[in-house]
Amino acid sequence: MKTRKTKLTHSKIANNLMYYIIHHIDTDLNIDAIAEDFNVSKFHLHRIFKEQLNANIYETIKSVRLQKAANLLIANKGYTITEIGNMCGYSIHTSFLRAFKSKFGQTPKEWRNGGHITHFHNMVNQENRLLLATSDFSHLKPRITTMKDREVYYIRYRGYNNNTKFIWEKLMVWAQSNNVNNYHRIGVYYDNPAITPLDQCYYVACVEPIETKIPINTSLPKSHIRGGAYAIFSLDGDYDDILRLIQWAYHHWLPNSGFSTKTASSYCIFEENNSADNQKRFKCIYHLPIGL
Repeated sequence: MKTRKTKLTHSKIANNLMYYIIHHIDTDLNIDAIAEDFNVSKFHLHRIFKEQLNANIYETIKSVRLQKAANLLIANKGYTITEIGNMCGYSIHTSFLRAFKSKFGQTPKEWRNGGHITHFHNMVNQENRLLLATSDFSHLKPRITTMKDREVYYIRYRGYNNNTKFIWEKLMVWAQSNNVNNYHRIGVYYDNPAITPLDQCYYVACVEPIETKIPINTSLPKSHIRGGAYAIFSLDGDYDDILRLIQWAYHHWLPNSGFSTKTASSYCIFEENNSADNQKRFKCIYHLPIGL
């Protein structure tokens, strides 16, 4: 039986690797070099990742590349298909076309020309009708600003659903036990729920301590939310509205905004969070990474 220390070490290794994959998805991810950087063997890195996240490293890299590419093809009208592939780590154009067709059943060109709408309706018909009730958020006027890097402690969860309440409760207990009384609550949305089935979307619940030093042996992994240019939307809504806002922002606002987006993830800073506060509605500031 693994000790608590070993479990925590393995959890941090797996989460740090996932963080590395997502934030370096535009590069040639060499597992041998990554294992050396993590100071574990390649075999143990694969085993720990599978044990902690129930996923294969290579399949995860491929999935992240293609999910990001599918999103960018919709949002970034000014980029060529080859440029989108390069942004997601595909240096060989034919490899990108083949992998995309295998994943989504259509070419990137077909996807960009409206195929993503068919995919969306087929997906929600199969497993969730929530997003069919799409909302119009055109009344929200974003503020364009530059954000700093954020250092956060987090719990990763797979699935966009109401079970995140338990994750936020664990974070609140962690904050109290570490005497963190003043902090921001941040939800990071790695996936677009109009592209990725809800039960496969990665959600990361984060605590950003304000002027508090955390013990080095903390039980939670630490990461950074990258700074840069963001479009910021203020939202007052119910639980499902944030998922609809993500869909609307990528599919409607971005293509008509004059901006592009990146492979970086969007996130919310919650003022009131029903997952944590047991309320039916929440207030949050949604941050969408943008570029030109």
